[in-house]
Amino acid sequence: MIDWFAQAYEPELMRRALAAGLLAGTATAVVGTWVVLRGLTFLGDALAHGVVPGLALAVLWGFSPVAGAFAAALVMSAAVTVVGRRTRVREDTGIGLLFVGMLALGVVIISRAESFSTELTAVLFGDVLGVTPADLRGQAVATAVVVATSVVLHRPFLALTFNRDKAATLGLRPGLAHVALMVLLAVAIVASFRAIGTLLVFGLLIGPPATASLLVRRVPLMMVTAVALSALAVVVGLAVSFHHDTAGGATVAGLAVAEFFVVLAVQEISGAVRRARHRHAT
Repeated sequence: MIDWFAQAYEPELMRRALAAGLLAGTATAVVGTWVVLRGLTFLGDALAHGVVPGLALAVLWGFSPVAGAFAAALVMSAAVTVVGRRTRVREDTGIGLLFVGMLALGVVIISRAESFSTELTAVLFGDVLGVTPADLRGQAVATAVVVATSVVLHRPFLALTFNRDKAATLGLRPGLAHVALMVLLAVAIVASFRAIGTLLVFGLLIGPPATASLLVRRVPLMMVTAVALSALAVVVGLAVSFHHDTAGGATVAGLAVAEFFVVLAVQEISGAVRRARHRHAT
């Protein structure tokens, strides 16, 4: 087994892919914990797809994909807020409309590129084997920002998650805390799209934190567990993709989601066994 992993990570590009995956997993697991606790999974999914127009313009005009994606994420966040506050449309309806609209706009823009299929595949599904040292440095900075900000704003985020009114009473400014969380979510998604892709980053954003919520209750421990589960999905997923010639990002995202159902199945079976033993004992 050790040789199996050692062989997979012998090439330098695989080691860079591993580093990129671990950084992406850390950033998304930390932010994803708040997303799962607050029930914002649909918003997280929409925001992950909402960066596509920015990436598309970056591809078409030849400027930084990171800058384009981050700008699009901020626009998407602002649009969701405006629709939710200024119209009678339910928030989830507004998010759904913006989600489809931004994704469609991005694909239309990319269709103007000469290498349409190649660029679209890279944007939507990532290119973990194409990660460069410069990409890794950018990811490291973004991950550090996400983790540090989550630590500094832990109390406001926690109060916002469980009782918005109480947060306002304590002077923790829940509105600003929500904006800060949306910005962190945008940063985490932008830092991860090159490795995982905009369609698949949602797997790392939701999968490990949701699995961690089945195992632990305290928020800091939930984050640590989510990061560990994310790292496991990255390490195993990339090795599987190397040996079996599967798409790296998709394999990682699929394993991140599969972890949830494995843990859920084990807990259900264990619960059934305990109940059966209890009935037998009585």
